[in-house]
Amino acid sequence: MAPLPLQVSEDEVEITAMRAQGAGGQNVNKVSSAVHLRFDVAASSLPEGVKERLLALRDTRITQEGVVVIKAQQFRSQEQNRADALARLNALLNTVAVPPRVRRATKPTYGSQQRRLQGKTQRSETKALRGRVRDGS
Repeated sequence: MAPLPLQVSEDEVEITAMRAQGAGGQNVNKVSSAVHLRFDVAASSLPEGVKERLLALRDTRITQEGVVVIKAQQFRSQEQNRADALARLNALLNTVAVPPRVRRATKPTYGSQQRRLQGKTQRSETKALRGRVRDGS
């Protein structure tokens, strides 16, 4: 059974509105439709294992202080950008929600060892034919 996806409540994030970048005509210069979301990982209510895996990610959205920063400006309305930023944060959290499976070392089978050695022998014979031609007498 799969674990429930992680959801962050809105009181744990800091959301500020700002003007969006890029072309957009007169409207973009006077309407604050873009959203800047900040989520402090250390101060959150996430389980400790999830916090550790999240902070260990090499993601440019996570600052050195352990704050996830997401900027959403895809939509024209602030509400849609707010929902988009929260969805992207939850998607990021769900990538580290499940701990990775521990790899256990196994021995190669006898058959796989024989196939490997046979392939090496064939490759050696092929390369031996590329050498200098010797007189057969």
